[in-house]
Amino acid sequence: MTSPRWERAIVFVDMDAFFASIEQRDHPELRGKPIGITNGEIGTCFITCSYEARKYGIRTGMRIKQARQLCPEVIQVPARPYRYAQVSTDIMSELRLVTPDVEVFSVDEAFLDVTRCQKIYDSPIEAGKLAKQLVYDVSGVTCSVGISGDKTTAKHAAKTAKKGKTTGLFSVFPWEARDYLSALPVTELSGISTGIGDYLNDRGVYVCGDMHNFPIGELAGRFGNLGRRIWYMAQGQDPELVKQSVAAPKSIGHGKVMPPNTKSLTTVKMYLHHMIEKVAARLRKHQLEAQTYFIGVKTNEGWLAQKMQTYIPTNDSQLTKKLVNVFLREVWNKQGCSQVQVTALDPKLEGYQLSLFESHDSQRDQINLAMDKINQRYGEFTLAPANLIKRSQMPNVIAPAWKPFGHRKTV
Repeated sequence: MTSPRWERAIVFVDMDAFFASIEQRDHPELRGKPIGITNGEIGTCFITCSYEARKYGIRTGMRIKQARQLCPEVIQVPARPYRYAQVSTDIMSELRLVTPDVEVFSVDEAFLDVTRCQKIYDSPIEAGKLAKQLVYDVSGVTCSVGISGDKTTAKHAAKTAKKGKTTGLFSVFPWEARDYLSALPVTELSGISTGIGDYLNDRGVYVCGDMHNFPIGELAGRFGNLGRRIWYMAQGQDPELVKQSVAAPKSIGHGKVMPPNTKSLTTVKMYLHHMIEKVAARLRKHQLEAQTYFIGVKTNEGWLAQKMQTYIPTNDSQLTKKLVNVFLREVWNKQGCSQVQVTALDPKLEGYQLSLFESHDSQRDQINLAMDKINQRYGEFTLAPANLIKRSQMPNVIAPAWKPFGHRKTV
């Protein structure tokens, strides 16, 4: 007998200790052992860890020295971001066998809207079970699945599934979502930051059940459409739809950590040029260009940064490197640095803005095209400017907004 039709049916899939699980799957000698993933061989913090390590109190972001005090046997494993991206791509492709309506939320999370598929499955719960099995079949890693009638409740249901009191799958009927969330602190809902949480707490809204008596107009007046959404989220009625398209990027940036208290002009310039080349290559890859750039270095006193503009929109590193030279000459005063950042703040499609003063350099275009083709085929920076020979070998990491398609397909 089939269950009653749900007005909306959302399945949320969340991989379990994704990076660590892939390492344990690929390297059988690591299975059942406490391991922590670091950004390269010389990483000093764990970017994630296995469940065996978490039992000792080791957590994401913890320094290795501190982790070893909790568990001397913890094994440091360098991250392989391209491997994780490959497995994620396989998983996301397989999930489309459950429903065509899939939103890749991050490298290890996805929303599935199975509302239109309810004639195929006995219930949305059956769709969730299928998704869970497909993830394991295609990747060999486990996942936690939450099911409900909206995205926020489904995502929190997956948290409940992770706690070990279930078989990795937990469902909340849509008509029970409000009661399910009522005693939950509003700050535990996905997307509610400390700032919004403090705003709500100051007005007597501590748990989701308090939201029912709070005027939606007051939230909307303070936070706009986000405020309206939060009001419904707290009552198990999140109206946001599963999104399959990737919004145009609002910025494209790269940063790197440097040795502490770096004061060498040559070194700082090399790190900034390294980031300039990465940003320029990504802009070209997606036929984008930008005119406004954030250039900054992190000192002991905080970020020393400047927004700077090229005279025309560009994706050519030669033009943006001129901004770096100005920054180092006029903004930086040899303060010790530990990190650099370069971000294109206004990426637009190539040619969106014509300039009366533009002097197009077709030779530079051909050089960039040839360099991009070589690097895409043989690996990033196979061909690179000479001053980057001694660049940081710290590997790339997967950004939270990574997607297996579109402009987000990058590590």
